[in-house]
Amino acid sequence: MSGHRLYTPEVLAAAVSLADFPLLPTFTLRGEARSKSCGSRIELGLILNDDGCVESVGLASRACAIGQASAAVFAKGAMGKRVGDLIAARDAMSSWLAGTGPVPEWPGVDLIVPAIDYPGRHGAMILPWAAACDALCKGVASTD
Repeated sequence: MSGHRLYTPEVLAAAVSLADFPLLPTFTLRGEARSKSCGSRIELGLILNDDGCVESVGLASRACAIGQASAAVFAKGAMGKRVGDLIAARDAMSSWLAGTGPVPEWPGVDLIVPAIDYPGRHGAMILPWAAACDALCKGVASTD
């Protein structure tokens, strides 16, 4: 392991900032994800505008501070993103966490980069992107 400090004040502040993204009943697209490695869970809601871009995100997270910080990074960066952007970001996160790809290009992701040295946290880190893709898949299935 490297000398990175995992729970920095910035990570803890990001975790607390999830309160800015409440999961309300008005979210039309809903998804969830659970980490098999650590048991962390997230429920996520999305609202897309008429152009198919993310207009609003809501989250309910039961995860460690790194998982919560990752959810905050997702929520802040998701605004204005298209469906394809979210899927590509999930795939990029998966590759990075598996050690087969570079750090994903996502606003604010540098906050959680030090956690790459803690494989036990990887499952929690991917949750918001996985839950968003789950919500999008369910949304597509419900409109068919």
